[in-house]
Amino acid sequence: MRIAFLTVACCLVLSDCGGPQTSQANNAQANISDSRDENQAAASSLQARVSAGDAAKVMHERHEAMEGLGKAMKALHRQLESGKPDIDAVRQQTATMATTAPRIPGLFPAGTGPDAGKTRAKPQIWTEHDLFLRRAKDFEIAAQAIDAAARAGDLNKVMASHDGVDKACKACHDPFRAPEH
Repeated sequence: MRIAFLTVACCLVLSDCGGPQTSQANNAQANISDSRDENQAAASSLQARVSAGDAAKVMHERHEAMEGLGKAMKALHRQLESGKPDIDAVRQQTATMATTAPRIPGLFPAGTGPDAGKTRAKPQIWTEHDLFLRRAKDFEIAAQAIDAAARAGDLNKVMASHDGVDKACKACHDPFRAPEH
């Protein structure tokens, strides 16, 4: 009797989903949604609230990404300050920056601020999210520029682009990152 009831209940739930035709329509809609403007997607990622259980996971992922950026910047500084920078080592660091930069807005969904756990992320990330998104985009542009110079093997351009990356980091860190304790 229970099995029959569960079978009927499952059929009713599935029929409410609309079957394969609706699934295809939903997939098509998802594809359309995926093609929306990057800034809208980033803004909605900031506004979307994660569950308490997911917050710790997102915060850990964010920490690891930011740690990776910091390590890449330090390694890049060492290379550029050496007498003879190794272009392959430079490329490795700029590639890390260029691949991480576009992920930054998505690493800060609502519910992952100081109220969710230990983080250096200030509440201003969420209260001033338009400014945060602009600063993240500025860093992304700077990271792409230095990476393009490194991939081209142009150490002079890498050196010239390096200042822009440093400024983009500072422009975001000053208003949105708390000091380390």
